[in-house]
Amino acid sequence: MTRNLRISLALVGAFIVALAALLLTNRTTDDGDDVVGDRSAAIVRADSHRLSNVADGKVTFVEFLDFECEACGAMFPVVEQLRRDYGDRVNFVVRYFPLPSHFNAERAARAVEAAARQGQFEQMYKKMYETQSEWGEQRTPKDELFRGYASELGLEMNAFDSAYTDSATLDRIRIDVADGQALGVKGTPTFFVNGTQIKPRSYADLTNALDAALG
Repeated sequence: MTRNLRISLALVGAFIVALAALLLTNRTTDDGDDVVGDRSAAIVRADSHRLSNVADGKVTFVEFLDFECEACGAMFPVVEQLRRDYGDRVNFVVRYFPLPSHFNAERAARAVEAAARQGQFEQMYKKMYETQSEWGEQRTPKDELFRGYASELGLEMNAFDSAYTDSATLDRIRIDVADGQALGVKGTPTFFVNGTQIKPRSYADLTNALDAALG
């Protein structure tokens, strides 16, 4: 089996898992039709976290995500593959959108944001998805576990603890959530390419949207 075929099969599997989880659990409402939302709301802010930032890049891919969301976890390797394929041409931006139904989602976002203050956003972002099975879908606080991840990453722990409990950290997350809600985001993951929401059913849907935006 060739490497490309293995990647393709893995991406197909990830989409199947992600779509199943999305349909079952990861919506904030069950209203049926999608809400268009307030198009004046910010899709990207000056302080939004970027996994890649292309100088003069004309295409921006934004994901509203929840670190406890199984669909987001399943899509994580898909987004990583997109970054490998397009990271030199496309800006990849992450927005927080922890769902109220996920007990530790907001805590996870606070841990990632606290790591970001020490320049380790991407490292903690990846850590959350790589370990999701250890803490996701549980009804007990995982503060100490997340603190352990920070220690493993070599973060300065007093600064991490301070940022983790800082009300400004939670405010930062809630700004992302408010923007998402204004844009009509109702569940995770939700993707935008240059401000237009896309609803991929395959990896090709994602690449087609990026290729079209790239022109």
